Amino acid sequence: MNTPLIDIDLLPRTPPMPVLFIGHGSPMNTLEDNVFTRSWEKLATELPRPAAILCVSAHWETDGVAATAQPWPQTIHDFHGFPDALYAMQYKAPGAPAVAGWLAAHLGAQEDLHWGLDHGTWSVLCRLYPQADIPVLQLSLDRQLDSAGHYRLGQQLAPLRERGVLILGSGNIVHNLRLMTRHGSYPWADQFDQYIASAILRADHDAVVHYARQGDAAQQSVNSAEHFLPLLYVLGAAGPRHRVSFPTEGMALGSLSMRSVRLDAPHP
Repeated sequence: MNTPLIDIDLLPRTPPMPVLFIGHGSPMNTLEDNVFTRSWEKLATELPRPAAILCVSAHWETDGVAATAQPWPQTIHDFHGFPDALYAMQYKAPGAPAVAGWLAAHLGAQEDLHWGLDHGTWSVLCRLYPQADIPVLQLSLDRQLDSAGHYRLGQQLAPLRERGVLILGSGNIVHNLRLMTRHGSYPWADQFDQYIASAILRADHDAVVHYARQGDAAQQSVNSAEHFLPLLYVLGAAGPRHRVSFPTEGMALGSLSMRSVRLDAPHP
């Protein structure tokens, strides 16, 4: 695809947008009213209105980096066994081909016309921005990168923040579907979630990037990395000198951390 390359220096400059990581949990959060979905709705009222949203979702992995480049991305129902109402859900936001062009020019991302918006993106955005009137695109997780590579890629996204682009990571700090339970949470899950939160608060991004050093707690909590990796993009795009808050916290089904992370530029 030959998308015109847009020089972001020609776009209006804004104060740096916050960056967000949302623990998205079950797709059923699209339909349910709970403490997490209400917090997401409240969060949107506190944010500057984005010019566009760039989402790094746990649910799109590719060989090499790709960015959705359609003018109108499709809604992808990438799950099984849920109520019909969830499959009927459509999030009809416009795409952001110009931002995809910037990603192609500056990150070497392939402009993708096939993927669209998966539930890691739309299940959250339908709560944050239910009008679906802000341009949205996704950046894929490159299977060929290690955790440090994902963090460095996030650092390269930072210039977009000063052009009104909200960078949103969607996954879960703790994500182990094999060990879900309705009887409390696992000690290893709470331990790992608290370890990552503490590292973020003290701006120790190296500890987050090298989370595997936490041994069994990390292995149980990140038994496949795709839900954890979007957090690294958010931290990379923010850098270490940011104000940290956690709009949501808690564990769902014993092994899904619903912690969300907001990072704002430091006060002048």
